Amino acid sequence: MVSRREFLTATVALSGLTGAALTGRWSRAAAQQRVGEDDLLGAADFGNLTLLHVTDIHAQLKPVYFREPAVNIGVGAVAGLPPHVSGADFLKLYEIEPGSRDAYALTSDDYSALARQYGKMGGLDRIATIVRRARAERGEDNVLLFDGGDTWQGSYTANATAGQDMIRTMALLKPDAMTGHWEFTYGTERVNEAIEGLGFPFLGSNIFDKEWNESAFEAWRMLERGGARVAVIGQAFPYTPIANPSWLIPTWSFGIRDEEIARHVGEARAAGADLVVLLSHNGFDVDRRLAAKVEGIDIILTGHTHDALPEPVLVGQTLLIASGSNGKFVSRLDLDVSGGALKDFRYTLIPVFSDIIAPDAAMSTEIDAVRAPYETELSRVLGQTEGLLYRRGNFNGTWDDLILDALLEERDAEIALSPGFRWGTSLPAGEDITVEQLHNAVAMTYPAAYRSTMTGETIRAILEDVADNLFNPDPYYQQGGDMVRVGGMGYAIDPAKPIGSRISKMTVLATGEAVDPARDYVVAGWASVNEGTEGPPIWEVCESYLAAHPVVTPTRNRSVEIAS
Repeated sequence: MVSRREFLTATVALSGLTGAALTGRWSRAAAQQRVGEDDLLGAADFGNLTLLHVTDIHAQLKPVYFREPAVNIGVGAVAGLPPHVSGADFLKLYEIEPGSRDAYALTSDDYSALARQYGKMGGLDRIATIVRRARAERGEDNVLLFDGGDTWQGSYTANATAGQDMIRTMALLKPDAMTGHWEFTYGTERVNEAIEGLGFPFLGSNIFDKEWNESAFEAWRMLERGGARVAVIGQAFPYTPIANPSWLIPTWSFGIRDEEIARHVGEARAAGADLVVLLSHNGFDVDRRLAAKVEGIDIILTGHTHDALPEPVLVGQTLLIASGSNGKFVSRLDLDVSGGALKDFRYTLIPVFSDIIAPDAAMSTEIDAVRAPYETELSRVLGQTEGLLYRRGNFNGTWDDLILDALLEERDAEIALSPGFRWGTSLPAGEDITVEQLHNAVAMTYPAAYRSTMTGETIRAILEDVADNLFNPDPYYQQGGDMVRVGGMGYAIDPAKPIGSRISKMTVLATGEAVDPARDYVVAGWASVNEGTEGPPIWEVCESYLAAHPVVTPTRNRSVEIAS
């Protein structure tokens, strides 16, 4: 007899399910220049339950450009495994035609040229169309929509409204549950206030009240759809007080707490759950390890690391679903849940091409309404770029280089540091750099651009610490985003080495001299997690720099040497 694991493994291996089939389908349609909304959204009538998943929208209400990473290094047991595959290797792995719409959506290959051809992606009004159509075709009582978090932060209007623009618009989608990460950077009081008005559960099984050492949020919720009892467990980003300021949320503690997840899985099964879903903001590699440790989870809807994979990854009997970021994709899982268990599934990673999917009228109206008070400022032009501005990737991106140049010049520093945030949209060559585009890269609640002195040894220790957060072979110790971006200095890194020995060849670019461990250097940076950090907000620093340099000419950054 074929076990369920063998069946699912064979199904994924042989057909890639609907995800791979759809990829091929709209590749062929794109090649023939006849892609329509039905090509992207059409789905066979399968099973009795549909799950929709969005995550890491980062407050992007409108369609955007977002370049996927050219470098996404995996270490240890996950080296070379999805999602640590990029560019041509990604295209080959998933049998995607170079130059196709799928290649544009899922990789960085030839991005600038393909962006001109295929345009922007995402937009909450297009996502609303996808959700509305799924509910109409399947029946509202047969569909669940989950939001994986990082929804309320990442734009000018989100910063101006403390996330209310996103809360107001997302309400039209009627999610069934969400969890969070950057949401917490609005502070305890604002988070509590916002959650009270959501109208659906904000789940966080791994967030505890420090004083009472008990759950600070609802851990899980039983939902009934499609004749099935579905338990959804929420998992917020476990290292929020480390990656972000702990002083903003002083009464809450976080952590992976997989023993709590196991306990809640047991509770859910005892309560009659036919399907157990983990709505997670752990990051893909953390969820991959967690799936191997905790039995009884059918599906993990993963977030935080912004990975977009056209097929599920199977770990034991658990499906891992990666739905990308910035509203570029919606994951759809059509499930056969019967006899108290998941029997079969079909998966589609829906690419949200804004030139193909019609906007939902009600959502468009709401988006225009929340943006209206800010439109004049949003459209104010600060400069123009002659090359692609992007951030996402393990090391420096051209958006980061612009920010670093601004810090070096405007704060009169020798070395500049910029955090390796994964959020931040892209901007093709020839486009205006507007206030909106700048804030898509810097909008946050602790934006002070500091200026201080650090010894060469301190700078090296910072690089080593961040590198370990990114490249520790045990994903449970990976606590943040990508590598800190560095300006005015070059260095070499070997991700495969242990902490303390990854960083070498630190060099001051202006002089070509080696960084002296004992010497003090003037260092500028921003987004310090330390309370009381002083300095102008980073957007003011960048605006001042652009006033003096209104035309930006990005160049390939060769100051970071990566061991192969």
